[in-house]
Amino acid sequence: MEHEGLDALIVCGNQYAGFEGAVLYTSGFEIVHRYVYVLIPLEGEPTLVFPREARWIGDKTKPWVKDQVWPDIPGQWIRERGGESGWKRVGVYGMNFIMAVRDYRELCNGPFELVPFDFQFDMARAVKSEEELAEIRDAMDIILDGFWALVAAYEPGKTEAEVMAPAVERFFARGAGPRMMNILLSGTHGEAEASFKVPGHRVIAADDLLLYSLEITGAGGYWVEFSRPLIRGRLSARSQAMANAYPEALEAARKLMREGELASNVHRAIADAFARHGFALGHLSGHSIGATMIEHPAIGSKSDVPLEENMIFSLHPQVVDKDGKVCLYTQDTYRIGKTEGECLADVPWKFFTGEEAAVRVAD
Repeated sequence: MEHEGLDALIVCGNQYAGFEGAVLYTSGFEIVHRYVYVLIPLEGEPTLVFPREARWIGDKTKPWVKDQVWPDIPGQWIRERGGESGWKRVGVYGMNFIMAVRDYRELCNGPFELVPFDFQFDMARAVKSEEELAEIRDAMDIILDGFWALVAAYEPGKTEAEVMAPAVERFFARGAGPRMMNILLSGTHGEAEASFKVPGHRVIAADDLLLYSLEITGAGGYWVEFSRPLIRGRLSARSQAMANAYPEALEAARKLMREGELASNVHRAIADAFARHGFALGHLSGHSIGATMIEHPAIGSKSDVPLEENMIFSLHPQVVDKDGKVCLYTQDTYRIGKTEGECLADVPWKFFTGEEAAVRVAD
């Protein structure tokens, strides 16, 4: 904040899955509903600023930030506080995606400049501590527990939601609470449509390709992501051609997820591997992940940010056909190492049939 010439910083968080974490990170408060701001002045103690309608929502004794207020319009209260304090520049983490519009309008009428601060904030927390790494590994243990429950439940004739349900039960029982986003890419005849959806009441056939995207935290609030494809029947030739590119692309990325490498080089290695097979990526191949689901830096073509050991990334390359209708997808969570990346999930990339769960239990 001092380096950027800020007098204060507003850290935004709301109930939208993955957008609550910055508040937990800076205050220890767990958002249950609605939204809250952590106001951090350059000098003095921070304040938790809740909307009045959230007065009785969430455990206010849990956070280590003890100065707490509940104004009718939080933005108006912060604007008046800044005016009284003579602030000239106020940074905002979450101004584009998280801050409530009513508060933004109030702050725009303040006597200070609002400065976007997402990149600086995320880079300051990108390298995870040993305590954070322990929470991340715990979350990965939970997500894999749920994945194997999902594999065991997978059976043609069930609905998409019925297959997902045992995984969600494991997640909640082990402390994820509402901090999860479990969505699905699926389709018929051995192919998956390129748009994510909520698992619903559609009955699964043997030749349906299912790509469950599992995204959760553990009790500590740190996000991890994981996905593997499921199909009992026949894979289409197009999906098989996409699948043939994945081992090469994932291994090329893992080797480059090392201290000093540019994030853009990781993306380029993945994109080039798929291009050699005649396919393009649907979007960014990954992003930093932690107490917030999506943090900076991204793994993308323009992300010329040097990687540092113990950064954590979700790598999720999605291959889309030339018409943008059919895709293949995977997710893994990686730790940046000294010489190469560490995949935190010891699960091979393959098409699962459901039989693996029984073999695993027998072993």
